[in-house]
Amino acid sequence: MRKFMVVLDDSRECLNAIRFAAMRAAHTNAGVEVLAIIPPEEFNHWIGVGDIMREEARERIHAHFEVFAKWMRDKQGVEPELVIREGEPVAEILAQVRDDPEVAVLVLGAGTGKQGPGPLVTQLTKSAGSLPVPITIVPGDMTKERLEKIT
Repeated sequence: MRKFMVVLDDSRECLNAIRFAAMRAAHTNAGVEVLAIIPPEEFNHWIGVGDIMREEARERIHAHFEVFAKWMRDKQGVEPELVIREGEPVAEILAQVRDDPEVAVLVLGAGTGKQGPGPLVTQLTKSAGSLPVPITIVPGDMTKERLEKIT
């Protein structure tokens, strides 16, 4: 099954990316893969502390994912899949795209702040010409109604 892969993080624009991916998946008989990445710098502590922090990060990700997963199931009829990876975000996104041949589109949310669209959008669009899948960039301030119209 073809999948839309979306990156789960704490950014505001993540919500629009998830909405877009779920709505497109529902309209095109596709799936949604939600990728959460735990950056390595969170665990530069003693081994025991790092293990506890890693487990806490996984628990936060699961709780965050469940909120979105319930909405996808209830409102869009889509059963999302959660993938958690640890490492540098861009490298892990590219690795997941390579590891899962069903990923057909990468969906990213673009920030609206003065600092630009965000580090993932900035870094991945620089190499967009050589990526194995297309990227869809969803504006972070796009309304839910507008998203519904374009999906």
